Amino acid sequence: MDSFNVDDFSQAKPLDLSGVRILVVEDSWQIGIALKRLLELFGAVVSGPVATAADADRVASEEAPDAAVVDFSLRGGERATALLDRLHDRGVYIIVMTGYPVLPTPLRHAAAILQKPFSETQLLGSLCQVVARKAQQELRQFGRT
Repeated sequence: MDSFNVDDFSQAKPLDLSGVRILVVEDSWQIGIALKRLLELFGAVVSGPVATAADADRVASEEAPDAAVVDFSLRGGERATALLDRLHDRGVYIIVMTGYPVLPTPLRHAAAILQKPFSETQLLGSLCQVVARKAQQELRQFGRT
């Protein structure tokens, strides 16, 4: 996945996230719940928030997400690097959130990196590709029936 600058979407219109399954991985309960509510307002089916990589793996194996919004730093100082690799291997579109001005390790699989605090427009802009990808998958599946 190629990363892109979320500021490119400063004029993004609200997305219809209906049917898009999004996993929220965030160790701050308040931020996680706020993200969940916001994404649900736009129609997403949200799993989480969860605060650890182990919980994220469990939830992702129960219901495969289309996308994951993952904080780089999780509960207990855990970094999400290995989780990001596993989610990528499952075909999940990954958005990383971070409070770091510069990440301590390069991320190979993040489609977008959101610097905290970020705006609703930046978050929705980072999800444009997953909405397009889901629509393409549904068109292909519809064409087979």
